Amino acid sequence: MKICGLREPGHVTAAVEAGADAIGFVLTRSSRRVAPARARELASVVPPHVLTVGVFAGEPSEEVRAVTLEAGLRAVQLHGDHPHEDFTALKDLGVTLVRAGTASADLRCGALDEDLLIVDAPRPGSGEPWDWAAVRGRPAGRWMLAGGLDPSNVAEAIAAARPWGVDVSSGVEVAPGVKDPGLIRDFVAAARAGTG
Repeated sequence: MKICGLREPGHVTAAVEAGADAIGFVLTRSSRRVAPARARELASVVPPHVLTVGVFAGEPSEEVRAVTLEAGLRAVQLHGDHPHEDFTALKDLGVTLVRAGTASADLRCGALDEDLLIVDAPRPGSGEPWDWAAVRGRPAGRWMLAGGLDPSNVAEAIAAARPWGVDVSSGVEVAPGVKDPGLIRDFVAAARAGTG
């Protein structure tokens, strides 16, 4: 599972200690955005078994490449309508490539040469729950469910959609862009219970 939009060392530590498999740093326009140097600083304390992900949306592949190298991350997430060429252009970076989009996108993991797929809400970033069961059985391969997840509903969402993993951002916040270590721990525990 991935905890996304982290900006503070204590929140990164809480996510790692809770057992998150991946930690996302937003490097695109957002209230959760961090500078590449800050992402590098935060990622430097993350153990090798936890994936550090740079989240981008719409930036050209050359910029994504430069920022990823500057931030020293182990994965790139391209959110939205990125063409196949963007993934191909980043393949030689040697990082995990993640494609994120809505259920209306091609739901075959690897369709654009990505390693992981994230299926998000119809309005990505809204934090609104949606019909998770609508994608059950549709995505193929390693895919994560996102959109409107929080500690109180993640087990229900997992049961409805049967994803390989889950991704959360606003569902572990006490205010826009402000994470809560307790909510992070609760989310990871609830997600683990939902898959058990």
